[in-house]
Amino acid sequence: MEIRRNTMRIGKYGVILLMFFAFNPAFSQKVEMVYTTASERWVKAKKFLSKETAANATDIVVYTDSLLQEIDGIGGAFNELGWDALEALPKASSKQVFKDLFSDEGCNFSMCRIPLGASDYALSYYSSNDVPEDFEMRDFNIDRDRYILIPYLEAALEVNPELKIWASPWTPPAWMKVNDHYAMRSGEFGNALDGNKMNPEAQILNNATAFKMQERYLKAYALYFSKFVQAYKKEGIELFSIQPQNEIAYQPNWPSCTWRPEDMGYFISEFLGPQFKADNLDAEIWLGTVNSGDPNYVRTVLKFKDASKYIKGIGFQWGGSKAIPTIHKEYPGIKLMQTENKCGEHENDWTSLESSWNTLVHFLNNGAGSHMYWNMVLDETGKSAWGWPQNSMVVVDRNAKKVTYTDEFYLFKHVSHFVQPGDHYLKSSEGKNHAVFKLKDGRIAVLVNNPKDTQETLNIIINEARFAVNVNPKSISTLLITE
Repeated sequence: MEIRRNTMRIGKYGVILLMFFAFNPAFSQKVEMVYTTASERWVKAKKFLSKETAANATDIVVYTDSLLQEIDGIGGAFNELGWDALEALPKASSKQVFKDLFSDEGCNFSMCRIPLGASDYALSYYSSNDVPEDFEMRDFNIDRDRYILIPYLEAALEVNPELKIWASPWTPPAWMKVNDHYAMRSGEFGNALDGNKMNPEAQILNNATAFKMQERYLKAYALYFSKFVQAYKKEGIELFSIQPQNEIAYQPNWPSCTWRPEDMGYFISEFLGPQFKADNLDAEIWLGTVNSGDPNYVRTVLKFKDASKYIKGIGFQWGGSKAIPTIHKEYPGIKLMQTENKCGEHENDWTSLESSWNTLVHFLNNGAGSHMYWNMVLDETGKSAWGWPQNSMVVVDRNAKKVTYTDEFYLFKHVSHFVQPGDHYLKSSEGKNHAVFKLKDGRIAVLVNNPKDTQETLNIIINEARFAVNVNPKSISTLLITE
């Protein structure tokens, strides 16, 4: 064994350290690697340790004593069209999909989201109370969910009973909105020639609050959320949190509702928070999903009277990517979530994986402790109810009864198969192509992206041990190091 003394400068901190490395090509600690390329999926590598390291270069330095945010969960979204696709499969094939997504042998997902009422991937418009001016919520019900979303959830919970579920609405009931419509603008919806039937004069094409801000509507909407949490609990499904509005600053022609931050702060502070407290609910209130890149949106809500007293976390959709670094610095004690990665255009290929990788690393490096994919399962068209074909982890060909797992499925498996709630993100040297975690059992998980078309050798330093690994061209790899 050769003892090598290295002097090096660590990233932006400008600290000069004298370090002694025990250089051994075989590396005495146990190292395992699993890798994925576009043509090879989830392969356990046999020969990947390099006999040579670059003498004056270090690619990844891991600081094992510098724990960053705790991981709360990783997963995706349940939607009606996903269940509809799975229902086309034989039972054995459908069960295998759930095993691949939720078992500890598969993706091992630990946290997922559901819509509260219709999303753009619902079969049609609906809410849990479509009776106008039912302010007492006498006719509130989750009857539709009992036939679609709840069986979808139950199949997942059968595989992983510890799965955490949170919910967000795309829109309040239409009668609670100023334009009396589920959407914000007119346009195509599904295959209907007359689109979503909205009068163009009812469109709201800015970020003005589309909710009727009268007290009776605000009280009713807070009660609506409370009843939803309680109704799901009666079905045996505990919701760990709700986020009051999906994509809070967006005006599409599918279910949606914009809120000014002052109005959202008012709603949470004076109605939603007190309602949850009065009903003694365990479900947390998170601000989200925030798709504004301006950090002032979040600041304004958190500064509104008692809103911050009730808000336990902030969910940023990918559209809020520019805001999360500032909010993480200004509010270091609040939990953060990435609620939805980019949807794609039904490419379902390596370019989609690369996009999701960039989102994953950006949010992890800025304090997010949970990370959500969008639709876990879609049919062969990938189309939403209004016609937009998007990506999914699992593609079900309804006619051929065939299941295909996309590249993004394996990207998320490379993280969530190993990284579970209670694990921690670890500080490491700067770079956009790696992410490091410390697992509860003491192992270190190093996730590596090689975007190049050539094999790369990476030098890795963990404590005083230095070793090198070869990673395949255009690949995602997970290294597990047992110290």
